[in-house]
Amino acid sequence: MKNQMPAESETFDAIYSTPEKLEGFLKAMTGLSLHSGKAIADKFPWELYDTFADVGAAQGAAPVQIALAHPHLEGIGYDLPKVQPIFEKYVAANGVSDRVRFQGGNFFKDPLPHADAIIMGHILHDWDLKQKRQLIAKAYDALPQGGALIIHEVLIDDERRENAAGLLMSLNMLIETPGGFDYTGADCQGWLRDAGFRSSYVEQLVGPDSMVVGFK
Repeated sequence: MKNQMPAESETFDAIYSTPEKLEGFLKAMTGLSLHSGKAIADKFPWELYDTFADVGAAQGAAPVQIALAHPHLEGIGYDLPKVQPIFEKYVAANGVSDRVRFQGGNFFKDPLPHADAIIMGHILHDWDLKQKRQLIAKAYDALPQGGALIIHEVLIDDERRENAAGLLMSLNMLIETPGGFDYTGADCQGWLRDAGFRSSYVEQLVGPDSMVVGFK
């Protein structure tokens, strides 16, 4: 679930360099996000919302699961333009093309889609603190008053003692990216508060994954 990255990130440039590498990577992201997408569809109060956008949607695992569970919703999958045919094929195979569409863009350079709820899954941990804050601020700007930002990751527990998967993921990000790192729910809530979100909460999803939800 990635979007176009700053030029210094050669790892992601390589991933997006050929159609074969790109499709393989997006399928891997589906494996990573499918169960979390189902949990978000179940645990978030979608009955209060009409539209959503998944930023860095990859193949579309989370948008598809949310749309399947909530027939009243209309969604957007936002990612690099070259992801579009892979996304649309996956969405069509799951029968929700009438309610889930693709929007191409670069989440550092372009505005984010406007929607009642914005999702960022396994996105923020790729970037340094300044870039994390930048993406959260852009989500805030794209949301209406009362809108929600849903961030899901392998969060580190606040005491940094229990979720070994989160700690190992953070080490992996430090090795693979110029400035990426994983973080605690409390860390993320602080960034949301600094961006202007009026309230937030943390909820465990499935396995080591949790979501941080902020309300504008």
